[in-house]
Amino acid sequence: MNPAKHSSELRQALGELQPYFKRAAWLSVVASLLVLAPSAYMLEVYDRVVNSRSHMTLAMLTLLVLAVFVVMEVLDWARGQLMHEASVALDKKMSGRVFNAIFEANLKRLAGGTSQPMSDFRTVREFLNTPVLIACLEAPVSLVFLILIFAMSPVLGWSAVAAALVQTLIAWLNQRGTQPPLLAANRSAVAAQQYADGSLRNAQVIESMGMLRDIHRRWMEKQREFLNLQAQASETGGAFQAASKLVQNTTSSMLLGLGAWLMLRNELNGGPAMMIIASVLGGRVLAPLVQIVSQWQSVVNVRDAWGRLDQLLTGLPVRAPSMALPPPHGGLAVEGVVAVAPATQVPILKGVAFALQPGEVLAVVGPSASGKTTLARLLVGLWPASSGKVRLDGVDVYSWDKGELGPHVGYLPQGVELFDGTLAENIARFGTVDKAKVEAAARAVGLHEMIVALPKGYDSPVGREGAMLSGGARQRVGLARAIYDDPVFVVLDEPNSSLDEAGDAALASAIMQLKSRGTTFVIMTHRTSVLAVADKMLILHEGQNRAFGPKDEVLAALAKANAQANQSSQSTAVVPAAAAGAA
Repeated sequence: MNPAKHSSELRQALGELQPYFKRAAWLSVVASLLVLAPSAYMLEVYDRVVNSRSHMTLAMLTLLVLAVFVVMEVLDWARGQLMHEASVALDKKMSGRVFNAIFEANLKRLAGGTSQPMSDFRTVREFLNTPVLIACLEAPVSLVFLILIFAMSPVLGWSAVAAALVQTLIAWLNQRGTQPPLLAANRSAVAAQQYADGSLRNAQVIESMGMLRDIHRRWMEKQREFLNLQAQASETGGAFQAASKLVQNTTSSMLLGLGAWLMLRNELNGGPAMMIIASVLGGRVLAPLVQIVSQWQSVVNVRDAWGRLDQLLTGLPVRAPSMALPPPHGGLAVEGVVAVAPATQVPILKGVAFALQPGEVLAVVGPSASGKTTLARLLVGLWPASSGKVRLDGVDVYSWDKGELGPHVGYLPQGVELFDGTLAENIARFGTVDKAKVEAAARAVGLHEMIVALPKGYDSPVGREGAMLSGGARQRVGLARAIYDDPVFVVLDEPNSSLDEAGDAALASAIMQLKSRGTTFVIMTHRTSVLAVADKMLILHEGQNRAFGPKDEVLAALAKANAQANQSSQSTAVVPAAAAGAA
C-alpha cells in the first residue's frame, strides 16, 4: 500500500462519512427493489383484473402501486438529504484545512496558491450527490436482479452476464478514449482562468498601454485549446454513451425474445410472465453501468480534482501544535541567515547577522535586489531560512504559532494590501474593533482627521483592495494596522514610498511614540527621512552585510570610505548608491 495514500487526509475524511454512505446504500437497495412495482402492477392487472373484471381489485392494485411510488420518492428524497449532509460534514471537516493550505502555498510561492484548490474541493464535495455515486450505491441490487434472472433460466442469466460484460467493456473504452483529452481540457481551463485572473489584477496597466487586444488574443488561444479538447472528449464520450444505451435496449428485447423461446420449449421457470420480468430485470442490471458511462466526464473531473487536492495537502501537512509561549518583549537576533526564493536554489541572503535590543530602531538600506524585502519576510516568519535562525526573545520566529505571535507583531509589506471592509476593521486587523485603539493608531500616523471628514467616518468601506482610497491613504491605513494595539516588534518595508512630507513626519512621530514604549522597529527604506529616528543602520549589498552598527558610526565609516574612493579615483563603489546617498 502506498503510505502517502494510506495517510491521505482526504481519504480519512471520506472514511468518517461511512455512516452516511451505509444508510444511503440501504435506502438505494430498497428504492431499487421498488422499481419493479410498475412491472408487478402490469402483471397483476393482466392476471387478476382482466380475468375477474373486478373494479375493486383494479382500485386496490392502483392504490397500492401509487403508495409504492410515494415511498420511492420519499426514499429518494431521504437519500438525497443524507448525501447532502455528507457533503456538509466533509465541508466542515476539510474546507478550513484546504483554505489554510492554499494560504500557505501562496506564501511559499508554490503551486496551489490560487483559488483552484477551493474549486477542486467543491468538485469533490458536490460529487457526493451526483447520479454516478447514486449508481454505485445501487450496483449491489443489480447482483440481486441477476440472481433472479438465473433462477428463471441459466440461459437468460448468462445472456445478462454477457450484456453486462459488453457494458463494462464500453465503460473501459470510454475511459481510455476520453480521459486524456478531459485531463488536458481541465488543465487548459485552469491555465485560462489563471491567465484571466492575472489580467484582471493588472487591468490598469493593460488599459493604459493599449495591451487589451493582445492580452485578449492570448486568452482566446488558451480558451480555444480548452474548448477543442473538451469537444474532442465530448464527441468520443457521446459515441460510447450511445453504444451503452443501445446495449441496454437490445438486452431488454433480447431477454424478452429468449424468454419466449424458452417458454415454447417449456424451459422457463415461473411461467410465461417471467419472460416480461426477465426483460425488465435485464434493463435494471445494466442501469448503473449505463449511468456511469453517461456521466463519465464528472468521474474524470472529480478524479483530477482529487489528485490535485491530495498533492497539495500531502505537500503541506498540518503543523504540529506548539507549546504556548509568553508574549515577546522585542529582543531580536538574526543568526547568519541564508535565504533562497521558494522553488529555487539561488541564495538571496548570504549569512546576514545582527541583533537588536527591545526599543531599538534599525534602518536597512541598500539598492534594489539587495535582499531587503526577503529579510523583512524572514523577520516576521513568512519564509524559512535555509540556514541560520531569526529569533525573537530567543524563539525561532518561523516556527512560532502565528495566531499566538501575530498580535505582538506589526508588518507593512512593500505592496500594501487592504481587504474589503471598513477602515476600522482593516486597522483592527478584522478582529474585535476596539474604537479607542483604532483611533489611537490612526492618530499616530496622521490619519484621524481624514477619516472623520468622511461621511461614515471609521465605518467607511475601503472597497476591494482599498480601491476607494488613494495610494498615500492606503499606505497610512497599512501603517495604522501595523502599529495597532502597540506591538512589540514592527517590520516596515518601504513605509514612506507613497507618503508626502506630512506623511513622513507622521511616520517618524509614530515610530518615536512606540519606541518610547519599548517597540523594536526594522525599517527597509530608500529614503533618508527615516534615518533621523534610527538607532542602528544595516547596509545590504548583494544579500550580504556590508556594514552594521550605530547609525552615526556607520554613516561616518561610509563617508570616510567614499572620500578615500574619490581620492584614489577608483570606479568600484564601496557601498550601495542608496547608502551613499543616505550618508
